[in-house]
Amino acid sequence: MVRQWRADLLGNGVSVSVAAKAYRLLRAVLMTAVEEDHIIARNPCRIRGAGDEHAQERPVLTVAQVFEPADLVGRRPVGNVRKLKDNAYRLRFQRHGEMRTHPEIFTGRADAERALWKMGMDGRADCTHDRRFRALVLLATFASLRWGEVSALRRTDIDLDAGTVRVRVAFVERSTGELVLGPPKSKAGRRVVGIPDVVVQAIREHIATYVPDEPGALVFFGAKGGPLRRSGFNTRTRWVDVVREMGLPGLHFHDLRHTGNMLAAESGAGLKDLMARMGHDNVRAAMIYQHAVRGADRAITDAINRRLEERDDDQDTGTAAG
Repeated sequence: MVRQWRADLLGNGVSVSVAAKAYRLLRAVLMTAVEEDHIIARNPCRIRGAGDEHAQERPVLTVAQVFEPADLVGRRPVGNVRKLKDNAYRLRFQRHGEMRTHPEIFTGRADAERALWKMGMDGRADCTHDRRFRALVLLATFASLRWGEVSALRRTDIDLDAGTVRVRVAFVERSTGELVLGPPKSKAGRRVVGIPDVVVQAIREHIATYVPDEPGALVFFGAKGGPLRRSGFNTRTRWVDVVREMGLPGLHFHDLRHTGNMLAAESGAGLKDLMARMGHDNVRAAMIYQHAVRGADRAITDAINRRLEERDDDQDTGTAAG
């Protein structure tokens, strides 16, 4: 039964990593049934290697690659998809202010919507651009914030003059779809993190443009003003299409934090300072990102600043050369 249960998990698309976590939990529960409650004679969880995780190496973006999705998310082509009587779909799009009909008939809505998005990206259709998500991408990356942390930020949590963000709480989405506001993932998750100067400017513009003038207002929020869900973000920004366009299919939002952690580790920060910035109370987790490092949070922020300034210098040089 245990073998069949695990095979069904993997067969239904559950990752090896998640299946291993589930297997370890089941094994621990049944071990209690054997050793403490004496309900069963032996633990049936005896599949060699089933509890081992072999997580795929996650991508680390360059600074330029971080700015690319930040500038692309929120772009939406002007058009619509209509269903025809024979369950096919027709695409209409706007070009130079004039609505036009695409000559192709699509067999699925998703195919038509993907074609419309592609036309917007390559200039064949007019686009609108909602830039409220640009600061979200930049802050999550360069301040090493988890999704639940960045989506729970209030106006009062950001000190633009000091260039810091304070993490106090985080949203957790339960399997029922309910959003619960609670403490961060770990005790070390409550922290104050320095924000690079370039990102401070992006947040300053974001707050001035989109955030209500109330201390408790959410910095990043959903379509109706409530908490921003990850699924809503993915849908509104067409995240899957954006990262595919970048040549990075399968890139997760959490990979932005992974990139920020790697940049922080490259700064020469000490292990304790690195743990504090990332919100880790587990030494092993922080050691993944560094080898022999020294420094403090300000040094981390300054190092990221230098990387961002190098990007600006490169862009200026490119412009001048053109």
